[in-house]
Amino acid sequence: MATPIPLNAEAAESLALAMVAASASPLLLLAADLTVIAASASFVRAFLNGAANPQGRPLYKLGAGEWDTPQLRALMSATASGAAEVEAYEMELRRGRNPARQLLLRARRLVYGDASNVRILLTVSDVTEARRSAALVDDMRRENAVLVQEVQHRVANSLQIIASLLMLSARRVQSDETRSQLRDAHNRVMSVAAVQKQLAASADGDVELAPYFTNLCEGLAASMIADPDQVSLTVTSDDSVASPDVSTSLGLIVTELVINALKHAFPEHRSGAIGVDYRRRADGWTLSVSDDGVGMRPGSDDATPGLGTSIVAALAKHLNARVKVADLHPGTAVSISHDGRRPWR
Repeated sequence: MATPIPLNAEAAESLALAMVAASASPLLLLAADLTVIAASASFVRAFLNGAANPQGRPLYKLGAGEWDTPQLRALMSATASGAAEVEAYEMELRRGRNPARQLLLRARRLVYGDASNVRILLTVSDVTEARRSAALVDDMRRENAVLVQEVQHRVANSLQIIASLLMLSARRVQSDETRSQLRDAHNRVMSVAAVQKQLAASADGDVELAPYFTNLCEGLAASMIADPDQVSLTVTSDDSVASPDVSTSLGLIVTELVINALKHAFPEHRSGAIGVDYRRRADGWTLSVSDDGVGMRPGSDDATPGLGTSIVAALAKHLNARVKVADLHPGTAVSISHDGRRPWR
């Protein structure tokens, strides 16, 4: 669109020439046929190697012809006719064997008095270093992402090796108490390995919670449920996503609560079911693990005794969430809820 200048043609021309001459930025004032009327000293230094002022020469004949591109001609001609404005056109400028330069061009159509007296003000910015820096940052981010993913895979593999050694030790010891403790340690290490595996698959961004919880519980079931027909473990979740940090905490909470249910809810080969559910609400979210087992012990208000209680409480505190335990008659439900009014982590 045209930019009217409320001056007579001569005064307007003088003003435009003065602006170009005083500019510290690379500027060109062009006629409608793209002939250079004036060029700032900074343009001459930056793009013409300090050669003579290009006044009177066509834009596409400046330098060694590097400004002669079909795209630039078309854009400038459209600007001169009033059909377009060049807001941020990026072009690659190549001159001889010199490295290519990335330029950002902006053009404005100026009308002096009437539509037959048209000028174009062209601003040129060299963004080569900015683009190079951005490319380096992108490369570093990609390399870091690859390294982080590799570390996560290695950690998960190491945890699986440790878990195997714990299980081997559990089979060799004679003490039932020691064997039980080693198996608990094995299950926790395996759950952390499963969490690491899931996070490695989502290293580039947020974690989809439904497949995350499903895969995690499948791993727990495979390592802890001897007879799937006796005890089932199911997951229901909406399509929520969470950051890797939050996902890690949620996954460890699920692990502790599922392990606790498997250890205490179904004694003497009792049959039953465990359900894991996650729901996002308008005012927060709720994660729950429930079972239809023997329920809470008389006089007990804690469904996750011992180490599990401490782990779940610490993780819930990290998430600014609350833990609630309910007796379902039969069974037990433990829910971790985040109130949207509290800070989210």
